[in-house]
Amino acid sequence: MTQPGGADAPIEGGLVAEVEQMSAEERAEHFAEVAEVVAPDREISVDMGQTLLELDELTVQFGGLVALDHVSFSIKRGEILGLIGPNGAGKTTCFNAMTGVYRPTSGRVLLEDKPLGKAARHKITQLGIARTFQNIRLFAEMTALENVVVGADARHSTSVVGALLRLPKHHKEEKEAVDRAMALLEFVGIADRAAEKAKNLPYGYQRRLEIARALATEPKLLCLDEPAAGFNPAEKEELMGLIRTIRDDGYTVLLIEHDMKLVMGVTDRIVVLEFGKKIAEGVPAEIRENPAVIAAYLGVPDDDVA
Repeated sequence: MTQPGGADAPIEGGLVAEVEQMSAEERAEHFAEVAEVVAPDREISVDMGQTLLELDELTVQFGGLVALDHVSFSIKRGEILGLIGPNGAGKTTCFNAMTGVYRPTSGRVLLEDKPLGKAARHKITQLGIARTFQNIRLFAEMTALENVVVGADARHSTSVVGALLRLPKHHKEEKEAVDRAMALLEFVGIADRAAEKAKNLPYGYQRRLEIARALATEPKLLCLDEPAAGFNPAEKEELMGLIRTIRDDGYTVLLIEHDMKLVMGVTDRIVVLEFGKKIAEGVPAEIRENPAVIAAYLGVPDDDVA
C-alpha cells in the first residue's frame, strides 16, 4: 500500500518487509527486474596477479604463547589462496590479525600497499576485507534477506539522523541495499528462502547466507573460515562451484579449510602453517608432494623428512 506523500514514500515496515511479503512468483519477477542493475557479476578493474594483501613478518603472541611467528605471504588479485595446517597451526589467528580481531605483536598487514595498522574491525571491513567464521554468526531472529541487508550497511553513508528521519538519500540507499541483497541471495542459491528466519534455514543454507552477507560489504578480499564444516560430499562439491563463481565474478578469496580434497580442487596457491610458522607455499601439486607438509599432517618426525 502506498503511503501518504506519493508513490516514492517508504512502505510501512520498510522495503525489506515489503519484499518479504511478496509471493514467490512476485519475488522471482522482481529478481528479474533488478538483476541487470545489481547482480554481483562485475569486471575486475585491475590487472590479475597484482598483490592485493601482504603479510609482512606477522607475529601474534599471547603471553608466552607465540600463535603466529613471523609469517609472511601475499595474496594476488583474482586468486583463491588456501591457508591450511593442522589444528592449532595459527590459521584462524592469522584471519583474526588480518581483520582487526587481534592486534599483531609485530609485523604488518598491508592492503593495496597501505598498512592497516591499528584500524578497527568495522574500518577494515569498509576498506575491503570481509570474512565468515568457523561458528556461524547470523542474526538468528532476522530473515535471510535482513541478514544480507545488514551486511550492506558497511557501505552506507547516510547519517543516523538521516536514517531516523528517512530522508530521500537514506531511502535510496535502503532500496539499493535490498535489491543488492536479493541479487546476492539468488547468487548463492537461496533466494527462495529470503523471507525465512535465519535460525530456521538448513545448516548448509546458513553457510551460504553467511557468504552472501559478507559479499554484501563489496569486499576486495573475501576470507572464508572453514566454510565446508559439517557439509556432506554433495554439499562440498556445490561449495567448490560457488567459490569458483565468486572468484570468476572478480573477488579475491582466502580460504581456511580442513578438507584437503576441496582445498586441492579449488585453490590456485596454498600456504601451509604449523605451530604458527609458515612451512610451505606453492601450487596444489607442489604442496601435495611437499615432505614437510606430509610430516605436519601425518606426524612424521622431522628427522625422517627428506
